[in-house]
Amino acid sequence: MTDLKKTTLGIELGSTRIKAVLVDETGTPVASGSHDWENRLVDGVWTYTMEDIQGGLWECYSDLKRDARERLGVKLDRVGAIGVSAMMHGYLPFDKDWNAIAGFRTWRNTMTGEAAKELTELFGFNIPQRWSIAHLYQAVLNGEEHLARLANLTTLAGYIHRELTGEHVLGVGEASGMFPIDSEKLDYDEEMVRKFDGLEKVKNYSWKLRDVLPKVLPAGARGGYLTAEGAKFLDPEGDLEPGIPVAPPEGDAGTGMTATNSVRVGTGNVSAGTSDFAMVVVDRPLGVHREIDMVTTPAGAPVAMVHCNNCTSDINAWVGLLEEFAGALGVKTDRRELFTMLFKKALEGEPDCGGLLSYNYFSGEGVTDLDEGRPLFLREPDARLTLANFMRTHLLSALATLKIGLDILTGEEKVKIDKLYGHGGFFKTPGVGQRMLSAAAGVPVSVMETAGEGGPYGMALLAGYMIWRGEGETLEDYLENRIFASARSSTLMVDREDIEGFDAFLKKYVRALPVEKLAAESL
Repeated sequence: MTDLKKTTLGIELGSTRIKAVLVDETGTPVASGSHDWENRLVDGVWTYTMEDIQGGLWECYSDLKRDARERLGVKLDRVGAIGVSAMMHGYLPFDKDWNAIAGFRTWRNTMTGEAAKELTELFGFNIPQRWSIAHLYQAVLNGEEHLARLANLTTLAGYIHRELTGEHVLGVGEASGMFPIDSEKLDYDEEMVRKFDGLEKVKNYSWKLRDVLPKVLPAGARGGYLTAEGAKFLDPEGDLEPGIPVAPPEGDAGTGMTATNSVRVGTGNVSAGTSDFAMVVVDRPLGVHREIDMVTTPAGAPVAMVHCNNCTSDINAWVGLLEEFAGALGVKTDRRELFTMLFKKALEGEPDCGGLLSYNYFSGEGVTDLDEGRPLFLREPDARLTLANFMRTHLLSALATLKIGLDILTGEEKVKIDKLYGHGGFFKTPGVGQRMLSAAAGVPVSVMETAGEGGPYGMALLAGYMIWRGEGETLEDYLENRIFASARSSTLMVDREDIEGFDAFLKKYVRALPVEKLAAESL
């Protein structure tokens, strides 16, 4: 029987799934639960309702309790520590009593172009459209009425954490997606805070930026304790006991770095699911590039981030169509097996996809400066339209925008990447997504056995670091020596033909971008 006080619980609210993972002291997952959900497009805004958030969390936790009961033979009433993470960025404003005063605006929205441009020029620091500060300033520019009542601003992870503990705090990695961070002080950049508060239109409000932003905490700090109300918020059945320490809430970027042991300078990882992003830990400030964000690890080290709003949604849609076709023929298919078969089929495709081209833009894309997206599939008259080329086209399309950013990082900024770790749904079929990313980045790509657990696994490890680290033990050393010392992984490096094929595909992809822009304007 498992001693639940020697386990930690990580919960992550991702774009399409809420997942919980329970791990032991060695970092081994022992139970898990999940709930599928999907964002809504309401009045042109990508959002989730509070009912979506609460109901989804309950369903996920209930599934975890069932799995713990079946696999461990225990009632899940306590754990050693808890940590919550979620998709980064976005906009969740509240009044002084923590009543929501505007709908949740997720990272996926591209409605803050004016604000992002002004703030980037003001700070001399790239502020992407999805960052919380861009949403806040755009609301200021729009003169939105709710700002008169603004008292608290947070992210989805910060909101859940506050419900669990009563504390208005964020982990430094998650905070770095709200507002620029000073990695020396592990706090918001004070000069930039002063510049923001000094903006004429911001002066019209009674609040100051630090009044509304969460307090910043590094990995290892106590983020609070589970209250009686928080225990009921997570487990309405009433089994979970209050008093459990809770780690500072983190974003999916920070938990992805943690889950792949990519928090040390020179390491990097790619998370690929609904969105995809590359994170490379660097040792110096970089120049200002619209395509590259500067965020931090959960310990506060600077990270160059290439974030793309779109990754697997278009692949999922096409697989759904092929599944429907199979059903019309009377063939019953298992969706997971269908994904595996189609991904493997892509390996048979030509390296440059044989004249086929696609854009996976369900929404706008900051890296390519598009405020809206329209999924497109294109082909030349003499293109070789085979199933293998078709599937390879969609897999390369899922990584094409990411490669544009990586090329800036390695080319203009001379950042050396020796190896990348991959995690997320794109890498579930062994060897396929791994091979495509290696072709895109031109470096070896490793996938760990635990990569499928993803962000919630990383959050559980951060909770473990909070309660089990040694005196003076850094997060980097804790992960390397205690968690990943004997971790099993597979590493793959493609040949030159695959790399050159991706380069040829990308040249055509960039050249035809005006077609995608015209589609968004016309449809």
